[in-house]
Amino acid sequence: MKTLIVVDMQNDFIDGALGTKEAQAIVGNVAAKIKEYRANGDEIIYTRDTHDEDYLDTPEGKKLPVKHCIKGTKGWEIADGLYVAGADCIDKPNFGWPNWNERSFDEIELVGLCTDICVVSNALILKAQFPDVPVSVDASCCAGVTPDSHEAALITMKMCQIDIK
Repeated sequence: MKTLIVVDMQNDFIDGALGTKEAQAIVGNVAAKIKEYRANGDEIIYTRDTHDEDYLDTPEGKKLPVKHCIKGTKGWEIADGLYVAGADCIDKPNFGWPNWNERSFDEIELVGLCTDICVVSNALILKAQFPDVPVSVDASCCAGVTPDSHEAALITMKMCQIDIK
């Protein structure tokens, strides 16, 4: 079975506190990808960047002093129309989820935000934990903090034997 991991497609990263026009531009592509996986009966997992009210006092908050993805807020929620009822949702307190190895996968594809932070972090963790499982990223379903950092992350992942579509 194929698994689609939808990384941090949350309101704050699309049109909220840290939103960008590039993030807004991929929403339709991500929706189509989710629809494809759902129609095929494949697994879909969502990650959510998840912070508490004290975010600005955390090590990450001191380097990125913008409150975002505060648990329970509209900005923390998966963007309207993207969530598939019943799919797993992983609340991760930082860039990459270290516990992927508690699951099993046959084939993994990642999409989402931000290519240069959370997508690359999770892709590299997955590749390290599952070296024999094909891992891919659909570049048309990802956006970075900037177009240049998006491209740099794609190059990095390709160098680490992650297939870029």
